Amino acid sequence: MAGNPLRLKSLNHISLVCRSLEKSCDFYQNVLGFFPIRRPGSFDFDGAWLFNHGVGIHLIQSEDPDNMPKISHINPKDNHISFQCESMAMVEKMLKEMKIEYIKSRVEEGGIYVDQLFFHDPDGSMIEICNCDNLPVIPLADQHDMTRLVRSCSLLNCIKSSPEATAAANSNTTAQAVLLQITVLQQQQLS
Repeated sequence: MAGNPLRLKSLNHISLVCRSLEKSCDFYQNVLGFFPIRRPGSFDFDGAWLFNHGVGIHLIQSEDPDNMPKISHINPKDNHISFQCESMAMVEKMLKEMKIEYIKSRVEEGGIYVDQLFFHDPDGSMIEICNCDNLPVIPLADQHDMTRLVRSCSLLNCIKSSPEATAAANSNTTAQAVLLQITVLQQQQLS
């Protein structure tokens, strides 16, 4: 089965079990910028729903918090959720100010660099902050449905495509830069 057999639309939420609902809510709100949203009252267990950045985080209070595994080593190859940011330097500065331990990593692909910061939430769940939108999303050649061009809609990709997009990006009109990028991509597909 190729394509989208389940007709999925988007990622809705991730769910995390936590030792302390209060500490986890504080972290996801005050470090990552999520805000609480209404949760069904029919649930018979403690938890909280948070939302931002187009995705939900559902926190569930552990029934046995003392026996939850403790993770202290930051391992970028471990399970993690990743968020893109506007400024890696600002994120690193804020993590230092908040005294959150992190490690830095850098990936290079064809002259494009992706910077990454990895750290844990209060329960040891790994968080990555990156500028991953620098790297275009390129489908593998053997994919069946190549009718649509899949590409990251980053300002960097808009800048690389045309002088007009560069000028729009430099004048801080992101919407204009994105529209010009779409136009350039459509012209490339027609030729």
